[in-house]
Amino acid sequence: MQGTVAGVQREDPAVQDARAPAASVTAALDDVAGLGGFFDLRAGGPDDGWHPVARSYAAGFTDLAAAVARLHRTAEPRVDVSIAQLGHAARLWSPVLACAVLHGIVLDLEGLQRADDGPALRLPRPAGRYADRLDGGPARALYEQVTGHLSALADGLRVKVAPRLLDGNSASALAGAAHALLALRPAVRGPLTALTTELLNTGRLAGTGVLTGPDLAFRRVSCCLYYRAPNGSKCGDCGLADRPPRRAARRDTSVR
Repeated sequence: MQGTVAGVQREDPAVQDARAPAASVTAALDDVAGLGGFFDLRAGGPDDGWHPVARSYAAGFTDLAAAVARLHRTAEPRVDVSIAQLGHAARLWSPVLACAVLHGIVLDLEGLQRADDGPALRLPRPAGRYADRLDGGPARALYEQVTGHLSALADGLRVKVAPRLLDGNSASALAGAAHALLALRPAVRGPLTALTTELLNTGRLAGTGVLTGPDLAFRRVSCCLYYRAPNGSKCGDCGLADRPPRRAARRDTSVR
């Protein structure tokens, strides 16, 4: 919460007290980056080669959608957009979830940047809050951080894609991150399962699908449309699959 005094913006003392030191946030980010893949979120460093991700949102992620079209040889723009949005959701949820579960830090994604030449993400400075100092716990804060970015992306899209498909992509990315994190750090099963379950019952994620097993496999209601690419297929968590999968497969959402 923010307040103003004589026109000067002032941070709520409760929020200020929850702030984690930059060194602690950096250590958390370095640790989760070691998990690989979508968990790598950079912080600090030179500004060259990066731009505010809000600029990409306003442009409808057209460059990444075009990269998907080249990579997967798709003929439907909505497929390109869906896969690009799903990949971005995975790059948001993975480090955010891991930092919260492994280090008790809710990242602050304000000012998030994207690489000029690809989908990689960067924070201009490390910032976050201690989860146990937030009113109501971390789930709502995590949800607001990630959903705020995905809503801005959805608002800028030039191609019509069903909102619930995009919500399903977000849920799929969250569950995929949780599944991967559990496989790498099985000792956090309890808190990871509890937080993931709470998130999947929050806001726009509610009703997008269900967890189907103790390994945090997920079955979504919708479909990301990857099967419509020439060499695509139905993913392990696809709502169009014939039966619930034993474990959710993560489709290739990379763009080059």
